[in-house]
Amino acid sequence: MEDRRDRLRALGELLRRLRKDAGLTGKDLALRAGVAQPTISRIETGQLLPVPETVDRLVEALDLDEVGRRELDALLVRLRDEVSRLKGGLAGRESANAARLRSARRVVSFQSAMIPALLQTAEYARLALAFGRDVDEDDAAKAAAVRVEAQAVLFESGREFSFVLTEGAVRTWPGSPALMRAQLDRLVQVSTLPHVGLGVVPWSTEAPGFPLHGFTVYDGSVSVVESLTGDLTLSEPGELAAHGETFEAFAAAAVYGEELRDLLGQIGADYQELAARLS
Repeated sequence: MEDRRDRLRALGELLRRLRKDAGLTGKDLALRAGVAQPTISRIETGQLLPVPETVDRLVEALDLDEVGRRELDALLVRLRDEVSRLKGGLAGRESANAARLRSARRVVSFQSAMIPALLQTAEYARLALAFGRDVDEDDAAKAAAVRVEAQAVLFESGREFSFVLTEGAVRTWPGSPALMRAQLDRLVQVSTLPHVGLGVVPWSTEAPGFPLHGFTVYDGSVSVVESLTGDLTLSEPGELAAHGETFEAFAAAAVYGEELRDLLGQIGADYQELAARLS
């Protein structure tokens, strides 16, 4: 709890500094951002964690450069993760993740063992959220619903998404082969969106390295690694650079477009054959 208070105070101090650097009073910033002046005051005094919509308005009103936005985002991501843990439950964590997504303009994700959260079907999401955890089924179902609802950002203009998977991620099948065939259909659909890049590294291509874990990078400022016990949020420059290099290396080995869809079709046929054998 004390860490959260410290970060709220740090957020307030950062906003106050950015406002003063812009030559604005609290009233000026409130008018520019279309936000009530008491809200600005409560944020600057460490009493309020702003919602993503308010943050977007403040960023625009302050005309922040990339460095300023990255500094602000790093604090906000850590605060929202802590709030989600305090709320407890998978649904609370997914709500925090959804807030992070709504505030991001560029999302880059590499996964070697599972389908990225933004591309999961509802049934796949429910299984992914519950796997390896002692969770309440209702909580898992609510969390899956939140995760799927957050996927609406994929269809919003002004955003950019890049996904790279290994073939192992597509061939790891929780639930049933039928579930995975539906998941493959979802990948094919997303691969046609103009502002979404989706690639898969075939097993027949030599891997550029060992894919030890997956990660998702938001606006180049934070990278989130999903684990069985919670999300790890990384923001050190060295960590971000390592993840960026890993993504680019695997992206260069991946197939895209029609070649990707042909590969997914082959994998779908394998799942159909597997389902026939199992029945």
